[in-house]
Amino acid sequence: MNPSDHREQVGQEVLETREWLDSLDYVLENGGPERAGRLLQQLALHTARSGYRLPFSATTPYQNTIPSAKQPPFPGSQELERRIKSLVRWNALAMVMRANKRQEGIGGHISSFASAATLYEIAFNHFFRAQTPDGDRDLVYFQGHAAPGIYSRAFLEGRISEKQLENFRREMADGGGLSSYPHPWLMPNFWEFPTVSMGLGPIQAIYQARFNRYLENRGLKQCNQGKVWAFLGDGETDEPESLGAITLASREKLDNLIFVVNCNLQRLDGPVRGNGKIIQELEAIFRGAGWNVIKVIWGTDWDQLIQRDRDGLLVKRMGELCDGQYQKLFVESGTYFRQNFFGSDPRLLKMVEHLSDEQIEKMRLGGHDPIKVYAAYKAAVDHTGSPTVILAKTIKGYGLGESGEGRNITHQQKKINDEELLIFRSRFGIPIADEKLHDAPFYRPADDAAEIQYMRERRKQLGGYLPDRKMRAPKLEPVSEELFKEFYTGAADRKVSTTMVLVRMIAKLLRDPKIGKLIVPIIPDEARTFGMEALFRQVGIYSSVGQNYEPVDMDTLLYYKEAKDGQILEEGITEAGGLSEFIAAGTSPAHHGINAIPFFVYYSMFGLQRVGDLVWAAGDQRSKGFLCGGTAGRTTLAGEGLQHQDGHSHLLAYPVPNLLAYDPAFAFEIAIIIQDGIRRMYVEQEDIFYYITVMNEPWAQPSMPGDVREGILKGLYRFKASEKKDFKLKAQLFGSGAIMLEVLKAAEILEEKYKVAADVWSITSYKELYKDGNACERWNILHPGAKHRDSYVASQLKDTEGVLVAASDYVKALPESISPWMPRPLISLGTDGYGRSESRASLRDFFEVDAKHIVLATLTGLLRDGKIKAAEVKKAITDLGINSEKPDPFSV
Repeated sequence: MNPSDHREQVGQEVLETREWLDSLDYVLENGGPERAGRLLQQLALHTARSGYRLPFSATTPYQNTIPSAKQPPFPGSQELERRIKSLVRWNALAMVMRANKRQEGIGGHISSFASAATLYEIAFNHFFRAQTPDGDRDLVYFQGHAAPGIYSRAFLEGRISEKQLENFRREMADGGGLSSYPHPWLMPNFWEFPTVSMGLGPIQAIYQARFNRYLENRGLKQCNQGKVWAFLGDGETDEPESLGAITLASREKLDNLIFVVNCNLQRLDGPVRGNGKIIQELEAIFRGAGWNVIKVIWGTDWDQLIQRDRDGLLVKRMGELCDGQYQKLFVESGTYFRQNFFGSDPRLLKMVEHLSDEQIEKMRLGGHDPIKVYAAYKAAVDHTGSPTVILAKTIKGYGLGESGEGRNITHQQKKINDEELLIFRSRFGIPIADEKLHDAPFYRPADDAAEIQYMRERRKQLGGYLPDRKMRAPKLEPVSEELFKEFYTGAADRKVSTTMVLVRMIAKLLRDPKIGKLIVPIIPDEARTFGMEALFRQVGIYSSVGQNYEPVDMDTLLYYKEAKDGQILEEGITEAGGLSEFIAAGTSPAHHGINAIPFFVYYSMFGLQRVGDLVWAAGDQRSKGFLCGGTAGRTTLAGEGLQHQDGHSHLLAYPVPNLLAYDPAFAFEIAIIIQDGIRRMYVEQEDIFYYITVMNEPWAQPSMPGDVREGILKGLYRFKASEKKDFKLKAQLFGSGAIMLEVLKAAEILEEKYKVAADVWSITSYKELYKDGNACERWNILHPGAKHRDSYVASQLKDTEGVLVAASDYVKALPESISPWMPRPLISLGTDGYGRSESRASLRDFFEVDAKHIVLATLTGLLRDGKIKAAEVKKAITDLGINSEKPDPFSV
């Protein structure tokens, strides 16, 4: 095509485009956006029917979602808010700098908040509601790395002292300090959500918003339009948890949920998407998932240029550059920006010929523009029918000077030099003299200053200060003993698993007139595996829309019943989602003043191993409730094999300080543990939660052998004393959970065949014994000369005789963890190694934890003590049918 023909074609296309746009403007003006949308759909349908396929795009042009003409008026004083924001910026910077001057390497981050300051300040001044007129409240998941800015604002508000700011990241210093990131465990009257393990904030926010609706639909909480806000970085969206549950939010129509993604284009080491566009990528993901997407890319300085861009040249250019190029543009001069952005087309250069290089350099991005951010937040709050995500473009390290603003190293920046500090001071108008700048002093105006008065008034209008954590729920009345009494007596005529015992207990709690409505059963699509399907009919499965279909099993007694006021949270195949829901329920006493009591029942293998980070977060935010690991133990789950057989979850529970872990063997043990757990968590309001493992192997449940309540709760009691008092050979056998019956069988064999009197002890919690033993050890070390404190293990076993043998369906490290407080050497049997697809009997033989191996271990102990001869042990190996040469299960 010759040049003249090409120009003619381009001119024709421009003319056609103008005509179509004029026509669309007419439709929009006279029929509105809905009519225009229907028309566009008809055009797309007509094209498809004609046999043509239109190019697909899940994104909109690289421009603001809300045009300047549609922006609401800004309701506050932009000047006062600018000054407040500058003070917040300064003190956040000073806090990190001073901390690192006093203690080199103490750390801290200033660049994340520097990029997000406007995003937070607009929310604090106009949107975050500590209390709505109807008594509800917003819940805010602050981005972890922005903590310095949140502390800085609280300092200006008068909620944090200068001494605390001085001790940032030095929590044990005199006068108290501030934790590095949001940690409710460390600052229980301030932070509400731990978010710095990236990805956990977003998924928790989604399930928190969903749980809020659950409470409303069940009548436990009024529908008062409280919002859940989650602030996250664009790099954080690489974490699977950040985006893994976003379709739940749209499916549930959670218009009480708002994500704010700070798109500063950078993660720790470099660009988030150097060769792509993270905002466009996220827009496609969220739009495809059904979210309302609001892009805030360009500031007010760009409005006139965009309005004059009738032919779309500027928007086209905006869409051509990748994020790596934008990052370079933002750190260079106005001259560079003019040449490398506008210089691609003479017509673009013409558009900015009236602007100086300095003016071009100062053109703000949308995420730094209060007017644009306010418009986005207002639209998000007013939106109904779906969750909203705001994608705000910012510059990482905004205002930190040439060494930090927009640079790849800025995430690690802790200090800026004196010249940059002076520029920062002058740029943001901080009234600090030059000679004092080197020390980066804190600055707070007097209480009667306009800035302080404005801040306080805005927060007063919004119901108070945030973040603000406190116990809002009243103490529960103790649960009646009658509810648990049936489990104290055995059922020798009927075999039941401890899983079924737990389900029966939950069912009774659900029927209780006082606390039944507070019970929250949570299941990740395994209700029938755990025998919980009877609860479908009893209380229903929660669905925000009820049940709009007839279930395929409608004619059965235990059909799949969904209801808007259903009580069971059936999460689907997602332990991460289930645990996030557990956290939302378990923290509702603090967040909503509602004593929700969650029971999260799941395959034990897919709990602490799979979502241990969320369990740690649950502990940090002082969650309450019961984590119930079903089909627990390495050998109780016959046939399932390596991936399903759990032999280590109790060991994984050790690091979480406020998680109490129990491995009960009998119904009465479970009853005592749950009854006391409800008392401690909801009557005494202790900040603890529980991990209880239950099995699917049925056996006859014995009666409680006397008053053993204390021993059950502390972790150890004598279940059965040997009646063979005249036997010279003695043994103390320790069992728990799935292996308890094997221990009892071993005791019988030892007495009948080998004349060994064996007492049987139930260890309900190795962790409680371990914790108690270490506490005593610590006290004794710190108090030389004082009366020695005995651990609970030592006090219970001090008068016993014989060898000590512990058998567990978990790794040997579990029983060995309490061996320091045993009166004699302990022989441990456990299930170290990968599981197998086999029967229970074969698995217990393979892992050497069945009755015959317990007998052998006991005889070996007697041999070591010189009580019997080696020949007797060799004969026992033959008689018991043990293969001495079989491979070590730990190695195969």
